[in-house]
Amino acid sequence: MKGRQILLGQYHGREAAALIENGKMQDLVIDHDGPGVGSIYRAVVDRPIKGQGGVFVKTPDGNGFLRQVKGLSPGQTLLVQVTGMAEDGKATPVTDRILFKSRYVIVTPNAPGLNVSRSIKDDDRRDEIIGIIREGIGDIAHGMIMRSSCADGDDGAILDDAMTMLDLANQVLADQEGAPELLLSADGPHDYAWREWTDPADVVQSDECFETHDILDQIEALAEPRVAMAEGHYFIEPTRACVAIDVNTGADTSPAAALKANIAMARDLGRQLRMRGLGGQIVIDPAPIPKKDRKILESAIKAALRRDIVETNFVGFTQMGLIELQRARVRPRFTG
Repeated sequence: MKGRQILLGQYHGREAAALIENGKMQDLVIDHDGPGVGSIYRAVVDRPIKGQGGVFVKTPDGNGFLRQVKGLSPGQTLLVQVTGMAEDGKATPVTDRILFKSRYVIVTPNAPGLNVSRSIKDDDRRDEIIGIIREGIGDIAHGMIMRSSCADGDDGAILDDAMTMLDLANQVLADQEGAPELLLSADGPHDYAWREWTDPADVVQSDECFETHDILDQIEALAEPRVAMAEGHYFIEPTRACVAIDVNTGADTSPAAALKANIAMARDLGRQLRMRGLGGQIVIDPAPIPKKDRKILESAIKAALRRDIVETNFVGFTQMGLIELQRARVRPRFTG
């Protein structure tokens, strides 16, 4: 398959979406049980957790953990939004800073102001986007971020999207009293694909499209630890404590083989972690390189992380030469 395709189908009876570029899968989202990132609840404060700077809150889907809050008392109701996937046996991470995200806009009730994505460099287009909102809506009660997709978006579609999300925000924010309740579900895979994969693509929607477009082998490979590369291979093995990654050069024994394998891994790692649904502490055992080459590898990793949609921090090298990353958990782990 040449070009870019978005496949909206089913995988093992669950709604799923895949992003394909020149026959290679770049992203995969599969529906799952439990609260998804972006779900909004009316919650009830349960109890503070001393020493951790947060409180447990009760939701209809179990406990949530809200960090860095002050002035809350047990029994108080508030709105919270899911920010990540919970580890087994732990509360779901939530925030009280609610966002309403769509294809063209993000409504930010706690951060007033109208802002345009910095990735839109054309000043004339930036002014046009602001004019669309000012003329079509006027003053808005909430903050709003105009996303990068507005650069090439249809003006009428942008305005409709903004008005829809403002109405949704007003409805949810007005419903703060009562027992714990799910007020807004997270987007399913097909809606997520519409919202996030905005570059031009051929869209194929059918329950069997994964089979007809021959990507099942790529999906099933995500359950295997070994990842092949032209420059060697690496293994991704999740444990309870962290995700361990081991890089190998394969048959290449040239002096530059190790650095080439490590850089190739760095460029591919975000894609693999994203599709596998892995996050938390990431520990990489790179192919052995001299200390003078560590800066080159560090730069390659940081450049790749900047392009990744999942927030990931480069922590640094350990005394043993291992690389530590900290990555948000925003998807369930892929198990096949």
